[in-house]
Amino acid sequence: MAAPSHVLPFLSPAGGCAASSARAHSGYRAGLLRCSAAAGQAGFFTRLGRLIKEKAKSDVEKLFSGFSKTRENLSVVDELLTYWNLADTDRVLDDLEEALLVSDFGPKISFRIVDTLREEIRDGKLKSCAEIKAALKRCILELLTSKGGNSELNLGFRKPAVIMIVGVNGGGKTTSLGKLAYRFKNEGVKVLMAAGDTFRAAARDQLEVWAERTGSEIVIDNDKKAQPPAVLSQAVKRGKREGFDVVLCDTSGRLHTNYGLMEELVSCKKVLAKALPGAPNEILLVLDGTTGLNMLQQAREFNDVVGVTGFILTKLDGTARGGCVVSVVDELGIPVKFIGVGEGMEDLQPFDAEAFVEAIFP
Repeated sequence: MAAPSHVLPFLSPAGGCAASSARAHSGYRAGLLRCSAAAGQAGFFTRLGRLIKEKAKSDVEKLFSGFSKTRENLSVVDELLTYWNLADTDRVLDDLEEALLVSDFGPKISFRIVDTLREEIRDGKLKSCAEIKAALKRCILELLTSKGGNSELNLGFRKPAVIMIVGVNGGGKTTSLGKLAYRFKNEGVKVLMAAGDTFRAAARDQLEVWAERTGSEIVIDNDKKAQPPAVLSQAVKRGKREGFDVVLCDTSGRLHTNYGLMEELVSCKKVLAKALPGAPNEILLVLDGTTGLNMLQQAREFNDVVGVTGFILTKLDGTARGGCVVSVVDELGIPVKFIGVGEGMEDLQPFDAEAFVEAIFP
């Protein structure tokens, strides 16, 4: 009886071995090229996120002027501390607490900061008004950095990066998207906008104007009958096909109390993930800074529904309630990515916690 034939890889005929080796080598090279391309794209987005963040440090003057009303509100801090003495500690700290509350730092944060200062004064760690003010700024900075985490944009590892913009009506959502496109275009990024706000004709027109102003491409609902998820899906597919770096997705403004419209955001998020696994890379919630602490409930609802990755706080130049920046980070542990400190295209500033603290205290 003939023994069964077992062909082992290292005993294969020479021709088969060569062919197999060639195929393996070809596959290996293709794999290297794919890895190299992926690494290149990851490096591109990492550099882009850092570059945008770094440029915030050179725009300190804009930030400083943008928080002038909040800074004016908190100028009382210097007045309180100028004549501080140990016997007068409780009265001064009570007045400081009131100043923080007026600027919308919120009760929890205000009480926590003042209690920390009181304890450090009693322990002899703070012995002058300069030391107390430095400790106050340190407390706020620690809150922002420990709770808010990384405020750089997380754009993933492959193109296109997809950013979904959400928010209530009137918060500055579409305008923020346009200003964000301006930031990207200034860094040489190829940007595609998606006009996902199909319920408001003016929103599409507004976004088309922003596309023209920033030199971006745009996907719109031509027949005016498409649903938002269809427009967003079409945009991401075009972004992949035509090699765009970033796709910015606008969505319809909605009240956080409207269950049906909030559920539509879930559909938008799902369709983006279907068109491009891993998308969206960021879900940015636009909040109107003039509403102060009232924004917290909006933020909670949107986060519960779609999983917000970062905040854009707008209109902060028109309010003395800049403490809400700290409140929203402390309450939800979600970073502020950008802040609006003016009406110009360049006035959407990447958020920098240290620069913010220096801007609100005189």
